[in-house]
Amino acid sequence: MGTVLSLAGGLGLTVFGLGSADQAVASFDAASWVWSQAKGEVARINGVTAKVDTRVDVPKARGHQVQVVQNDRFVILRDVNTGAIGSMDLSTLQEYWNATSTSGIGVRVALHEDAVFVIDAVQGQVQQLDPRTLGPVGNPVRFPPGITGGMFDGQGKLWIAAPGEGTVTAITPATIPSAGADQARASTPERVRTESVAPPSHDLTLSTLDDGVAVLNRTTNALSTVRDGVAGVDRVALPLNGPGTLAPHTDGKQVPVTVPDSRHVYVAEDKKLRGDFVVPGDGEGLQPAVSWKGYFYVADDSGRVHVFDAAGKPQQDISFPNPGGKLELEVREGYLFINAPGSSIAQVVDDSHTVRAVNKYADDVLGGDRPPAPPAPPPPPKPKKPVISKPSAPRNVRAAAGNAEARVTWQAANDNGASIGRYVVAGAGKTFQVGADQRALTVTGLVNGETYQFAVSAVNKKGQGPSRTSNAVKPTSEVPDAPTAVTAEAKPDGTVVVSWPPANGQGLEIRRYTVTAISEGGSAPVGDSAEASLTIKDGQLEYGKQYAFTVVSVNERGAGSKASPVSGSVVPFTKPGKPEGTDAATAGDQAGSIQVAWQPSADNGRPITKYVVSAGGKSLDVSDGTAATLSGFDSGATVAVEVRAVNEAGESEPGTATAKTVAVPRVTMTGVNPTFNTATVSFSVDAGGGTASCSIASSGGGGSASGSCTSLKVANLKPSTKYTFTVTAKNAAGTVTGTTTATTDALFGVATCKNGENGDTATYCDKDVDGRNGNEIFSGTRQNNAQQVGWAKPGTRLQAYCKKAGEEVYAYIYNNEKRSTWWIQVNYSGKNYIPWAWLNLEGGDDLNDLPTC
Repeated sequence: MGTVLSLAGGLGLTVFGLGSADQAVASFDAASWVWSQAKGEVARINGVTAKVDTRVDVPKARGHQVQVVQNDRFVILRDVNTGAIGSMDLSTLQEYWNATSTSGIGVRVALHEDAVFVIDAVQGQVQQLDPRTLGPVGNPVRFPPGITGGMFDGQGKLWIAAPGEGTVTAITPATIPSAGADQARASTPERVRTESVAPPSHDLTLSTLDDGVAVLNRTTNALSTVRDGVAGVDRVALPLNGPGTLAPHTDGKQVPVTVPDSRHVYVAEDKKLRGDFVVPGDGEGLQPAVSWKGYFYVADDSGRVHVFDAAGKPQQDISFPNPGGKLELEVREGYLFINAPGSSIAQVVDDSHTVRAVNKYADDVLGGDRPPAPPAPPPPPKPKKPVISKPSAPRNVRAAAGNAEARVTWQAANDNGASIGRYVVAGAGKTFQVGADQRALTVTGLVNGETYQFAVSAVNKKGQGPSRTSNAVKPTSEVPDAPTAVTAEAKPDGTVVVSWPPANGQGLEIRRYTVTAISEGGSAPVGDSAEASLTIKDGQLEYGKQYAFTVVSVNERGAGSKASPVSGSVVPFTKPGKPEGTDAATAGDQAGSIQVAWQPSADNGRPITKYVVSAGGKSLDVSDGTAATLSGFDSGATVAVEVRAVNEAGESEPGTATAKTVAVPRVTMTGVNPTFNTATVSFSVDAGGGTASCSIASSGGGGSASGSCTSLKVANLKPSTKYTFTVTAKNAAGTVTGTTTATTDALFGVATCKNGENGDTATYCDKDVDGRNGNEIFSGTRQNNAQQVGWAKPGTRLQAYCKKAGEEVYAYIYNNEKRSTWWIQVNYSGKNYIPWAWLNLEGGDDLNDLPTC
């Protein structure tokens, strides 16, 4: 219930913000709710704006596969991993999450207006629910086990295909009483039309239409169309070169049939083949082509949607970088919505075939502001293309006689690189075609007492493989009873134990029992047992998929019973798959820490409850997401990490990786480039795997700086002065220093004596004369003739040491008048003084560049 409340809360805020329930319903026009598996949330995409306006967290389904069906009033979710079903009425804001189904693949939900159906394909049961309460409506509609389909057409009819009978059936929903009415008086859903579309035991797949259904016989490649209000069935034989598939629903009159093995699409319309085209690329990972406004959209497992116009001419592809799994295509409300449940991206295609990308993780919406997801590990390398050949002979071909009949069973042949389209059974003077997913055939019209054998072979696009012959059997009326009850239990080790009470042999010994597994759309024998139970080994059945079982008893004369009643459904499971793409890296901003990320594990039939991340005796449980940070290690330590997924069966094999924690940085001094008042210090820093910050300080009251970790410039230095420079580097693991020394360059000044009127050098500046002359040098800081040691010719460069206060000197003969009490100690006949008024310091004539003497 916590999950549905979080869902309801998010949706309720959105609808309340619009002001009324009517506005709420209107706001859902041209919108679609899509699932994001890694985030565990649904997002509502507005088709008009191609933007997400609401994100809603469904935390209990994070990492799960979730089916979403919707209309303008209801959103129905089914968690495939747990079987839970939830509903929200978008007009009344009432929410329910109180229906459960068997977990795994084999149950689907369908929605049209106010009718919800749960289709249990394995058990062959179709039950209508009230979407307001998820309570049952009327009686279930029952079919033989192993049905397929379960989608609504444009007229509101639900279509079901029964491969065991070769039929397709339309069901109309019951009328749901209004709120407060007598629920007991609700009507029951009804079969309104059943048509034969194939011989029994052929594989069928269907696609609903605007006014009916198209059914593909995958065994014979015949496409049948049943139209509303049109009697009979239209058929067209298609030249398929492998098993074909159909999209769940087809928009328009043209029905595309996709052959994944050959990457080929065939288009049928009005009992004719209208055209075909080949989809570029390699591999068999094509989903069924979806028809939309005269174009065809074919999703590839690589994350690319190939687009073709009505003539089969390629258009601009639609790409999804790092899709994280299969894409989902749905035509809804005048738009084609393409969702990548495993990534942050969806795409919206309008009726002009304009494509716009949607960021499902947009933060500026209700439910946003989540932290960014860790980068996905790189995808695994593509497998090598297999060599394709005819299939092998089927395995374990067995026959059991009945009363004027025989039941032939076999296990799958090796397809040798191309999907098996059908099996051929030859015997009793006849040849039978059987669907690839059926693998059992009852041959009737035999003569009791005569001997029969049956040869079974498989067919793929390369042709018919070798046959294998069954044991000889003699039909007889002395057949045993079938077991009266069959139970099945899925074990944590991946096995399934099927049990039954011993059958009555009617006076003859029961020699063996043959067990058949029923799944969505098919059935196949899984083994024989001399005892009243059979353990199906792990891996023989698909994890996460629903199965039920029937048992046939065979007596000492090889005569077999009818099949037992079907067992309850089970979902095989075992420990999760190893977390692939496990990657570890230094946590640069945390001491003694590493960051770990991995791809979601295969759950193998049961939801993953957590991941256990361990390293160096430390362990962390992660129940939300596929990333973690481990701390508490030494600086610069090499840490080996293991990640294990956990489900009901236990822990998986570990995904492993190694990373180093951030180490204390190291500083290497590489040089100093001084001027008379600055020094640029060069150095290198090994940041230890983290991010370092650097600073520098100089001795003797010099300048400091911070910033780059390759070089720093220190200003405010004095000329001809030796400094020690200390570089400090700091990261999350600690702080280190490095030092170097250098002496700044000397500062020079130019002696200057010019006429004040025209700028020429004055006469008395050119020779020694008695009295005071320009550019005079003194041993002290006064113009004392007794202390004069000489004079500097104008333009002479003199090294300056320091400044000292003294007698004021007014350089009235200069164009740029200078008047100051500062004297400069210079290198002239030793260390003597010249007035600053008579010396222009280089580098800007700035007295602050000199220390005080």
